Amino acid sequence: MSDKSARLIIGNKEIELPIHTPTAGPDVIDITKLYAQGDVFTYDPGFTSTAACDSTITFIDGIKGELLHRGYPIDQLAEKSHFLEVCYLLLYGELPSATELEDFEARVTNHTMVHEQMHNFFRGFRRDAHPMATLVGVVGAMSAFYHDSTDINDDWQREVAAIRLIAKLPTIAAMAYKYSVGQPFVYPRNDLDYAANFLHMCFSVPAEKYEVDPILARAMDRIFTLHADHEQNASTSTVRLASSSGANPFACIAAGIACLWGPAHGGANQACLEMLKEIGTVDRIPEFIARAKDKNDSYRLMGFGHRVYKNFDPRATVLKQSADEVLELLGVENNPLLQVAKELEKQALNDPYFAEKKLFPNVDFYSGIILEAMGFPTSMFTPIFALARTVGWISQWKEQISDPNLKIGRPRQLYTGATKRDYTDIENR
Repeated sequence: MSDKSARLIIGNKEIELPIHTPTAGPDVIDITKLYAQGDVFTYDPGFTSTAACDSTITFIDGIKGELLHRGYPIDQLAEKSHFLEVCYLLLYGELPSATELEDFEARVTNHTMVHEQMHNFFRGFRRDAHPMATLVGVVGAMSAFYHDSTDINDDWQREVAAIRLIAKLPTIAAMAYKYSVGQPFVYPRNDLDYAANFLHMCFSVPAEKYEVDPILARAMDRIFTLHADHEQNASTSTVRLASSSGANPFACIAAGIACLWGPAHGGANQACLEMLKEIGTVDRIPEFIARAKDKNDSYRLMGFGHRVYKNFDPRATVLKQSADEVLELLGVENNPLLQVAKELEKQALNDPYFAEKKLFPNVDFYSGIILEAMGFPTSMFTPIFALARTVGWISQWKEQISDPNLKIGRPRQLYTGATKRDYTDIENR
């Protein structure tokens, strides 16, 4: 227990509430006994002032622009590490030794194929189904195929489920893409790394040889790394809430994917590309910047600023480098959208208004540019986000399952409806 406490006075009753001090971040007032002792609830729409769990995985300091995974800054991980090493770190708490990393990468690589009968699930969707709809359905259906890894009380089954999800999500996402464009599915290749394998499954065809450019593979790996986990956001909280009921891991991750689908969460980079399409041409940029600066106009530029980061998005700094490398490799001459993106970035960064308001390009701005340049349709942006975030969801799920204080989630409410009344027979209404 904490040696600090807060006192809450309700009428003539005084309640003492413990205060816990974390290793980083603000102190937390423990209201666990508030209802029992005070017969009151707290009211916090969006849970923006409520800690629903304790965690050792990810920490965000929005004022400093800091994102730490197990204590390691995201910029160091993105620069010096790679996605599967970050997966290991999130899952197990420490960076792996060379032997541990080799073993982990081998286990993931050997689980990339999906059960052949799962192909039938894809063919049950309409040909124009959104890839996210397909992803939610197929990931949820994994529990029907992998019965040997659904017992959440078995340590080994939890481990197998974690590896399977990390390994198979790129295959499932690539299959969803291939199905949406009417091309044959491409099987994973064990000789390619995680990011290169995903690009190969998305863009190769049986009729000709396809070589993955290492610059594109590195950019894809960075996108995965920078989206791996982001603390207790909406989709992660959804996974934890589903998990609290004892649901199997595949159902929990499917729930997280469904939540991520929302445009206010996982669809931000897609919204950014749609904004660039709305601007259309470079000469119209000043018009839209003026609208964004006009306090009487509700218009705002997508991909600038961040709800959590009040200074700058540390992930954006890293991804800008990859965006520059990809655009240099692929060019922007024949893509008006990318021309608008580069010029908008330049004008916004040089405008004192944006600097003063801390409205810097965020990770969604740069990831959207990279994915557009690679040739992905905007409908694939959120599925790519989902496959990257899967490891974060699993890490949070494993942590929660191991918590001895785990309870089923049961938020309270401020009821404002009708009080008790008697039923009226239909002939008397």
